[in-house]
Amino acid sequence: MGIVWHGRYAGYFEDGRVALGHKYGISYSDFIRYRNPVPIRQISIEYIEPLFFEDDIEIETILHWTEAAKINFEYIIRKNGNNVCAGYTVQLMLDENLELLLAPPPFYLDFMEKWKKGLLA
Repeated sequence: MGIVWHGRYAGYFEDGRVALGHKYGISYSDFIRYRNPVPIRQISIEYIEPLFFEDDIEIETILHWTEAAKINFEYIIRKNGNNVCAGYTVQLMLDENLELLLAPPPFYLDFMEKWKKGLLA
């Protein structure tokens, strides 16, 4: 059919999360280094228009503020300036024993403080 498989969109979301995380020091590698895994708890994908193989796309990734020990991302995938997919993920923050954290780990609190002060570019 030449269209992108529906399951691939979750991978596009991950591409956006990875890029944002590397930019701000909250990547998967950072969480693993501090022994705080962040598994996906929830994912939602709204398909608006199909993507075709070799389409050029833009992935907008938005991190939503929360003081809870979780990460809420929103995604918009665009082709030629038009929205073709939207969605969100929720990731939980765990400790090294895979127990749910009740508050974000210290390195993420540092990130949040920079965010509140408008120090992120």
